[in-house]
Amino acid sequence: MSTVVSGRLAPSPTGAQHVGNARTYLVAWLSARAQGGAVKLRIEDIDSPRVKPGAAEQALTDLRWLGLDWDGEPVVQTTRLSHYEAALEVLKRAELVYPCTCTRSDISSAASAPHAGEEVTYPGTCSHRCVADAFAMQREGKLFAWRFRVTESVPFTDQFAGEQDIDLNRAGGDFVVWKNQGGPAYQLAVVVDDAAMGITEVVRGDDLIPSTPRQLLLYRVLGLSAPSFAHVPLVVGEDGRRLAKRHGDTRLSALRDAGVKPAALVGLLAWSCGWLDRPEAITPRDLLPRFRLERIPAKPFVLTAELLRALLDQ
Repeated sequence: MSTVVSGRLAPSPTGAQHVGNARTYLVAWLSARAQGGAVKLRIEDIDSPRVKPGAAEQALTDLRWLGLDWDGEPVVQTTRLSHYEAALEVLKRAELVYPCTCTRSDISSAASAPHAGEEVTYPGTCSHRCVADAFAMQREGKLFAWRFRVTESVPFTDQFAGEQDIDLNRAGGDFVVWKNQGGPAYQLAVVVDDAAMGITEVVRGDDLIPSTPRQLLLYRVLGLSAPSFAHVPLVVGEDGRRLAKRHGDTRLSALRDAGVKPAALVGLLAWSCGWLDRPEAITPRDLLPRFRLERIPAKPFVLTAELLRALLDQ
């Protein structure tokens, strides 16, 4: 019996949604809907110091403006802390995590200097500790994070990027699953949530490829079924860097306020994905027959100043 596809959109309210986010959301939505599947929505708001007031509501407005819908009520991560705590307890009982007092500067100074663009690998400074050590540290008032012990790497087949085999011991090493401020880290929360929501397919930006083997490890040790993954290229500016203010205002709210029609933006994004011969107004639903994941170019989409001006001039 075939599995019913369930995809998801997972905006983070740490800032405004922009054209790059819109492209990835469009691909994720089309992939699930083209297979007759469901689309779930999750607000990833556990990074509380960086969450912007009103950003979650703005993200929902942006998605609706684009013409993207979802099934059921949105899942909000900050209402699910007990579920993450339960998963952490499973990891503790199995001695798969240990308390770590290292700061980012500690790690940077202790680890070998990475090559440009590479993640600093945790040098294992606190890996001699066991779960029981945390009790004494708590009594002493020491802040610590819980770090997952990486003993193996998990190769996987990406539905867009192909075979991936990242050596986690050289690319990041032991990773944080619970922050020293007392909340879940992204890697743990996303695994717990995707499993609870019945997500079978994750489509997201290719900057998250290194996160996938870590998440697959957590799926395995928590006894959860992992989804398939498809990581698609990002949208960048003419300098090859991620979209930012220096590239002009690419926020969806700003484009909407400037009078840009959502179908025009969707058409530009569809053209960038190889589904249209030229940018022309179209709705996400009208794109469903044209959707082909494999048609998306394997390199980042460059949003030039000329393309942005043309969008604003329509």
